[in-house]
Formats: sequence, structure tokens, C-alpha cells
Amino acid sequence: MLTNLTTSHLSIIWLGVALSYVVFGIAGFGTALVASPLLAQFMPVSHIVPLLALLDFFAASTNLARDGRKAEFSELKRLVPLMMLGSGIGALILLFTKPDILLLLLGVFVIGYSAYSLSGYKPVRKFGPAFSVPFGLVGGVFSALFGSGGFIYAIYLQSRLDSKEHIRVTQSTLIGLSTLTRLVIFLAAGVYADVNLLLLAAVLAPSMLAGVWLGRHITLKLSREQFVRLVNIVIFVSGIFLIARYFS
Repeated sequence: MLTNLTTSHLSIIWLGVALSYVVFGIAGFGTALVASPLLAQFMPVSHIVPLLALLDFFAASTNLARDGRKAEFSELKRLVPLMMLGSGIGALILLFTKPDILLLLLGVFVIGYSAYSLSGYKPVRKFGPAFSVPFGLVGGVFSALFGSGGFIYAIYLQSRLDSKEHIRVTQSTLIGLSTLTRLVIFLAAGVYADVNLLLLAAVLAPSMLAGVWLGRHITLKLSREQFVRLVNIVIFVSGIFLIARYFS
């Protein structure tokens, strides 16, 4: 794979991945939204998902090592078991049904929610702890089905937590645990036996680190209101991405 890429192609990929991790550094999710359409021009989708899973895991681990104490563990204790259960349900749906309609339904919901939040019409009512059940399950389902459930957790966490740092770090911790699950699956399936895939991940690792660093420094300069607004914009784009993927 790496040997098939020209220097100009590799430069474009490097910059695109860096940009995607600026988004990740700011919001704690969203890598696939930025990187996948670009990477699809140069490599098969079957390689994109495990590549981003590898980079996402190390990006989340980097954030966790630096800021792990800021994560809201009470929310993690609620969400992680549900995320794991949802991932199992998602795998079953993927194996035995056609999950395409879920893309459309969730895309409409996500766009509606984020548009409402961005409108400033009135404050979004805070979710109670019981809301961890649907959001944890649905986030896990979509992580298993489509490799992207981060925006579901973002909707829940921004309503529950007051600190932008708590939101960002808790979000990236959830992404790290979700990608760890996918890493184990890909490893068991022998995907990472492809040396070229690992070499490409190594080449892109500096762009991932640079993007996360820049995104984190942007976050530090934002108020909580600015941060939540930016996250809602990313969520809105996520909804458009889901609907576009459905119709494609």
C-alpha cells in the first residue's frame, strides 16, 4: 500500500490526517468525518477503518496519559458497559440485517438535535443519568456498524458535564476504549499482519500527534460555550455525512 503512493499523494494524506486530528484534539472525536473521504481516494475502505482505528487508539491514549485525571469516571462507569453491549448488538445487526436505514434515521436525528442546539432558541435541557442507557447503547451500535459513534457520546456528555476539559477527555477516553475493541477484532482477523498498513500508520503517526497537539491548544483558548458550539457543528456535519453515506 505504502509503496503504491507517490510523494505528492503521501503529502496530501499526511496533511489530511493532521487536519482530522486537529478536530479530534478539539472535540475528542470526528477523525473519520475528515479523513475517510480523503483516504478513500488513495486506498480501499477495508484499509481505512483499521488504519484510523490504530491512529485513534494512540491519539486517545496520548490524551489519556496527559489528562486522564480530568475524565469523568462516573460517566465512564455508566457508558462503557453499555457501549460494549451496544457493540455486540451492532455486530449482530451487521451480520444478520441491512443496517442502512439506521444511517438515515440517525442522520436526521443528529442534524435536528445539533440545529436545535446551535439555534440558541432555548437551552437544551440537561439529561439525567438514565439517558446513559440509550446513548451508550446507540453509540456502541454505531461504533460497531459504521466505525463512528463518537458524536452520540458527545451529545450526551455536553449535556451532562460543565467543564470543556471533562467533556473532551471523557470523550477521547470513550473513543480509545471503543477503538481498542476494534483493534482486538482486527488483530484476531489478521488485518495487522499487513506490514504495509503498519508502515503507513508509522508514517502518519507524526501528523496525528501534530494535529492532536494543535487541536488541544485551540481548545484551551475556547470558552465552554464556544467549545460546545464547535462540537455541535461537528455533530451537525456528522449527520450530513451519515445521510450522504445512506444515499450513496
